[in-house]
Amino acid sequence: MLLVIDAGNTNVVFAVHDGSSWVGQWRMSTSDSRTADEYAVWLLGLFDRIGLNAGSITRAIIGTVVPAALYDLRRFCRQWLDVEPLVANAGLEWGIEALVDNPSELGADRRLNGLAAQHFYGGPLIVVDFGTATTFDVVNEYGQYCGGAIAPGVNLSIDALHRAAARLPRMSIGRPLNAIGRSTSVAMRSGLFWGYVGLVEGIVGRISEEMGGRPKIIATGGLAPLFSEGTNLFDVMAPDLTLDGLRLLADRNAMAQHTHSPEGM
Repeated sequence: MLLVIDAGNTNVVFAVHDGSSWVGQWRMSTSDSRTADEYAVWLLGLFDRIGLNAGSITRAIIGTVVPAALYDLRRFCRQWLDVEPLVANAGLEWGIEALVDNPSELGADRRLNGLAAQHFYGGPLIVVDFGTATTFDVVNEYGQYCGGAIAPGVNLSIDALHRAAARLPRMSIGRPLNAIGRSTSVAMRSGLFWGYVGLVEGIVGRISEEMGGRPKIIATGGLAPLFSEGTNLFDVMAPDLTLDGLRLLADRNAMAQHTHSPEGM
């Protein structure tokens, strides 16, 4: 079985694939101070709850945008699963050309989204990923990754608004019943929700114009279902897109030989 680890700015997602389907997915908050042993106590306990033996994990792959978390995620795979994990980076065989100025600086999550979306849906397309940041990733009709755009995630916007305006409360995002708010909290919720819908529609519209057509619009990320309630923009909802990208990348590089790297690597 394959263990996929997607370490984002907010959460680390662990998922196990048996070759035909996902058999389990779990998430914990991201912390660059969490140790390999802490990962083991938490995850192996969850394995036990679904009857999954750690010895059945024969491969692992890590994708992360938090470099400081990589060390202990690797140690966890090595010490507790006895597998040497692949790490998603520009040096692997991706099977999707990146038409960007510097492929080595491209976030793994963005390229993984492009890889999986191209595999399942074909280009031209735009992936909108609602995460800590909201990313827009473009694949053209030839299956090439072309770059995109990055905007602050909606929760970052909520935090910034609360910190900058002392009398405005910290609140959760939700779709308001009306655009016109008759209280401060409803007015904030309206501005955040509909403002963000407008941001997404506007960026997708401009990218589509530059692409010269109507690409498929793929939505992923935790808040994608919420924002899909406010727009007809999305053609596909793909909640596991980044995980699928990691799985495809692992399969493409399955024949590569891997030995234990120095612990600092």
